[in-house]
Amino acid sequence: MTMTPFTDAQLRASFVNTSQRERAGIVLPGLDALRWTDLDYLGWRDRKQPQLGYVVADVDGSPVGVLLRQAEASTRSRPQCSWCDDVTLPNDVVFFGAKRGGRAGRNGDTVGALVCDEFQCSGNVRKLPPLAYPGFDREAARLKRIEALRSHVRAFALTIRDSA
Repeated sequence: MTMTPFTDAQLRASFVNTSQRERAGIVLPGLDALRWTDLDYLGWRDRKQPQLGYVVADVDGSPVGVLLRQAEASTRSRPQCSWCDDVTLPNDVVFFGAKRGGRAGRNGDTVGALVCDEFQCSGNVRKLPPLAYPGFDREAARLKRIEALRSHVRAFALTIRDSA
């Protein structure tokens, strides 16, 4: 299953933890240049405000968008991404926090996650894992990682949305 290609209007309307003003100010990525078949979620950083990130998950064919804010503090040790679970750490992982949707978010309730800094998770899970033991089915492991990533991002998006 691949991610559904969404339009600018669908993506902008999908954000569940933003005000109308914040939603209008989101600079969307170039959607025509995206390879939707290689994405398990859409994630990008704001070019004007690099501490902000945006994630859109495909939840049953509908987009659920979340505005994330990178924490200013850094971790003491090199963390593992909680979405792609990549143990080879090909990129930096940072802590992002997100306001919950609706009243909970307006009251300051937040959720956080350690995530690849430029949202490279879809690429990370598509690499064949190393051979763990003779007879290890690397392709089955890769497909399992792709499915786990989709599940993790979907659960995160629903945690934000369903608190509204």
